[in-house]
Amino acid sequence: MVKIGIITGSTRDSRVNNQVAEWVKSIADRRGDAEYELIDIKDYNLPKFNEPIPAIMSQDYQAPEAHVWSQKVIELDGFVFVTPEYNKAVTSGLKDAIDYLYVEWNNKAAGIVSYGSTLGVTAANNLRLILTVPAVATVRTQPAFSLFTDFENMSVFKPASHHQETVDKMLDEVVSWSTALKTIRD
Repeated sequence: MVKIGIITGSTRDSRVNNQVAEWVKSIADRRGDAEYELIDIKDYNLPKFNEPIPAIMSQDYQAPEAHVWSQKVIELDGFVFVTPEYNKAVTSGLKDAIDYLYVEWNNKAAGIVSYGSTLGVTAANNLRLILTVPAVATVRTQPAFSLFTDFENMSVFKPASHHQETVDKMLDEVVSWSTALKTIRD
């Protein structure tokens, strides 16, 4: 059975990101086709990415906090990134969390769940591009939520019921791709 990490994409104190990630995990946990884990990037206390050389070249230069983060990502076969859209892009916290690692991401699959005033579509596209460099294969299906219709007062997540079907379809793709890519890594 593959292990899929549902990764939060925000570290702000006022974030609604955890509500979305927990809802996705509640759907995932009903499936029984993979082991799902909610991973809050805020818990890793990664400093702003400012390493002397890129992660691709050496892990010896990583911040100490990145070693724990590295071990967590190594354990996983695939990911679901839950990203808000800030200024038409992913958050700096999520970008830093990705940039701290390289080989740990290689040959794994990911789904993207986005939200924002325009469904977070630009942030999701930004994330797809970012993930190509560390060789993460992103699946096609993308649940996307509106701050205006899927959140009450833009602060309480209340998704429309039709979104569950899209999340399930995305998870089908993430699990099958993660299973296939695991054979490359083994």
